[in-house]
Amino acid sequence: MSSSPCPCGSGKKFSDCCGRYLDGGEYADDAERLMRSRYSAYTLRREDYLLATWYVSTRPAALHLEETDIHTRWLGLNVKRYYCNPLQPDRAEVEFVARYKNGGGRAHRLHEISHFVREQDRWFYVDGETDND
Repeated sequence: MSSSPCPCGSGKKFSDCCGRYLDGGEYADDAERLMRSRYSAYTLRREDYLLATWYVSTRPAALHLEETDIHTRWLGLNVKRYYCNPLQPDRAEVEFVARYKNGGGRAHRLHEISHFVREQDRWFYVDGETDND
């Protein structure tokens, strides 16, 4: 996986992109990189990483990806907007569209505005507003 393209669509190798965060022990520099790495974690069913990067007050106890997401195939990510308010530099939003398929059915899209917070120089996913089809 380390030399294959990163699932987040950056055009970089996984090891030079999201792999640095999922496998390398580095922390994402900003909320957009964290969001991209979380997308990659979903494609790889890395529940450990998803839970570790989820803000403690909104984090579920488990995601059960191996059971609930087994037939989901992620098709691509398009980051629409990244916003970090200069007056609140520890809060950010990332708007994205992720495409996926469940089994052999038609493709769906997940359109979300994700909210992030930074504490002690680490970014965490808080929650998101979705508009799905």
